[in-house]
Amino acid sequence: MTDLLRWGFDLLRHLLRTVDWLLLGALLALMAIGLAVLYSAGGEALGSRLVLAQGVRFGVGLVAMWALSRVTPVRLRAWTPGVFAVALVPLVLVLFIGTGKHGAHWIDLKFFYLQPSELLKIALPMMLAWYLHREPLPPGWRTTIVSALLIGLPTGLILLQPDFGTAMLVAASGVFGLYLAGLSWWWFITAGVFGGTAVGLVMFAPISWFSFLREYQQNRILTFRDPENDPLGAGWNILQSKIAIGGGGWTGKGWGQGSQSHLDYLPEHTTDFIFSVLSEEFGWAGVAVALSLYLFVVGRCLWIAMDARDTYSRLLAGTLGMALFVYVIVNGGMVSGLLPVVGVPMPLLSYGGTSAVSLLAGLGLVMAVRAHRPVHGY
Repeated sequence: MTDLLRWGFDLLRHLLRTVDWLLLGALLALMAIGLAVLYSAGGEALGSRLVLAQGVRFGVGLVAMWALSRVTPVRLRAWTPGVFAVALVPLVLVLFIGTGKHGAHWIDLKFFYLQPSELLKIALPMMLAWYLHREPLPPGWRTTIVSALLIGLPTGLILLQPDFGTAMLVAASGVFGLYLAGLSWWWFITAGVFGGTAVGLVMFAPISWFSFLREYQQNRILTFRDPENDPLGAGWNILQSKIAIGGGGWTGKGWGQGSQSHLDYLPEHTTDFIFSVLSEEFGWAGVAVALSLYLFVVGRCLWIAMDARDTYSRLLAGTLGMALFVYVIVNGGMVSGLLPVVGVPMPLLSYGGTSAVSLLAGLGLVMAVRAHRPVHGY
């Protein structure tokens, strides 16, 4: 019996040797918070069913994370062009067979809905790291232009759905790759000037200037400017979200005691606005814990990137970590009214399958960089 237990322990240790336990611990804590808040947001009628479904998705994501953590970065690098090409296929198909409330965002596979744009949150950082690994760094003109084309292809396809929020997040992950590769600061200064001009136009230009946008997109811009202008219509979501966040105070109203979600004042309270539910029920203390966990995950990714042995691994781990930071900032800014509502979920808290699985799979790549650091080459 002792020999059998020893054999089982050695087998388990061998299977889990590539797991980064610090990173996994923070992720499990975030998942636990997400399931607890999701149960409360769903109420007695839907809470258990939502938690069960999301728990299954987390399980799938954890298996994907474990499996990818066992793949060496050398092999990942060899697979990257194929992964990128395969990820683009559903991104094209969704434009013809996709479904969605405001466009073609999902592909109905009968047993679940696939959001192809989520795949690019992994595939694009991999592809950009693969390309930059082969080029002299810091990037020159030619390398930067080719990188911009690699970023622009999936970003453009996502904009055609249309899904502006996800398109900008995917593009940001590519920009982070260039930043970590040492791209000259004047590129970012130029982009900042254009970005500042765009923000100025959004804030002050007549909405008629944005006639190329769909009506719901124009409403989001108007609501961002002044949600009080239509408190019972387009401004309802963000106003109720602010009430929920402010109502939580320092310690919150208590688990399951949030009035905004349980009385159905807060829309999309299990998906895009679930962070508002967390704020109302657990207050600033709960928000601080969640944000600290996110910050730890991002910091751990960046530490692993700095400790990597080759350019591909360093860029891949660093880009995935910084991208997660942006996802949290965008959703937090959205629910608090600091950014326009763009339909971006809060990682591991919002209800949803593709986003959770893709995030955990991406962090599996980060674990692979760490686990195989001593053995893979330059």
